[in-house]
Parts: sequence; C-alpha cells; structure tokens
Amino acid sequence: MTYFVYILECTNGAYYTGYTTDMERRYQEHLAGTAKCKYTRSFPPVRIAAYWEVEGDLSEALKLEREIKALSREEKQRLIENV
Repeated sequence: MTYFVYILECTNGAYYTGYTTDMERRYQEHLAGTAKCKYTRSFPPVRIAAYWEVEGDLSEALKLEREIKALSREEKQRLIENV
C-alpha cells in the first residue's frame, strides 16, 4: 500500500506533520475543518509544504512521521527546501 507523509504550513506559520493514504482527500479535510486534527481546525493550512510517498506497510510511514516531528523548525525548513 502507498502512504503519504506530509508537512503542512499553517496560518500561524507553524508546520503540521501527518500521514494518510489519500493526500488530496486529507488535505481537503484539513482545509474544510472536518479532519479529526484539532490543530488544523484552529490554524488551517495555507499550503502543502512537502510530502513523501512511502511504499510498504503503515509502520514505515509512522516511522518517517515520527522522525519529521522530532526535527526542529529550522531542520524542517531545510527538509522542505530540499524536496
């Protein structure tokens, strides 16, 4: 199965990291405020800053998501610039 790990830039300038199996649907949920994520309901995304396709099982996508979430803001910015 294909998973997407993504970074959204939100209206407050913060980055939100998540994963999904359907990037377009999930982004529309974030925009509409219907996603289960309370953070993006408060601070909607302004753009998809970056995303990666992960082939395989869910554990691989979750591992990448955790690694990205552990990065500092500056490290995330560098990662986004290099995608």
